[in-house]
Amino acid sequence: MYIPGMYYYLDPTYVLVIAGALLCMIASANVNRTFAKYSRYSSKRGITGAQVAEMILRNAGISGVRIEHISGDLTDHYDPRSNVVRLSDSVYGVSSIAAVGVAAHECGHVIQHHRGYVPIKIRTAIVPVVNLGSKLSWPLILLGVIIGYTDVVYLGILLFALTFVFQIVTLPVEFNASGRALRILEESGMLYQDEMRGARRVLTAAAMTYIAAAVSTLLQLLRLVLIFGRRNSRD
Repeated sequence: MYIPGMYYYLDPTYVLVIAGALLCMIASANVNRTFAKYSRYSSKRGITGAQVAEMILRNAGISGVRIEHISGDLTDHYDPRSNVVRLSDSVYGVSSIAAVGVAAHECGHVIQHHRGYVPIKIRTAIVPVVNLGSKLSWPLILLGVIIGYTDVVYLGILLFALTFVFQIVTLPVEFNASGRALRILEESGMLYQDEMRGARRVLTAAAMTYIAAAVSTLLQLLRLVLIFGRRNSRD
């Protein structure tokens, strides 16, 4: 007996969505665990995340970038529109190895912007298009299904694919920022050699969350292609 909606309920492609969600959960748990571990170890120089950020930017000859505190954990980011590095509760006034590593990473993004790093320029340029695509993709897919117009569905899938493109562009940006941060910390002596391992592990764990997010989006995109490609072939 056919029951409307049962096909979607039993659709084996749900495995792709579940796999992507699990991957993101594992990556998130790993970065939280790694950050928490190295937050328990104070850096030998006793400098806080905010002080590290100030020193890195000053040594790089970059001025006019404010260092501000923001509430929450792992909410650290660089806002190029406001020219502000915002450091979280567990980083701003904290002198742990984890805090030093994260602060340096955010300064890596500042240096990327000031030195015209190409991938970050591309990422910044496509943000408006990606934001629009993410808002319209699912409404268009649902609309296309409702009215039975395949081209509208495919347009929605294409817009959804922009999110994956953005995430792929983000990967070299994040890895490069971490690479810059680790080199600066080592060469400047802000962290000693035995402390570098902890900072590297924290930043590597953080980078894995971006990889997990990209893979998850790719799996969702693959699921959409399989579902609607299969439906179109039956029609």
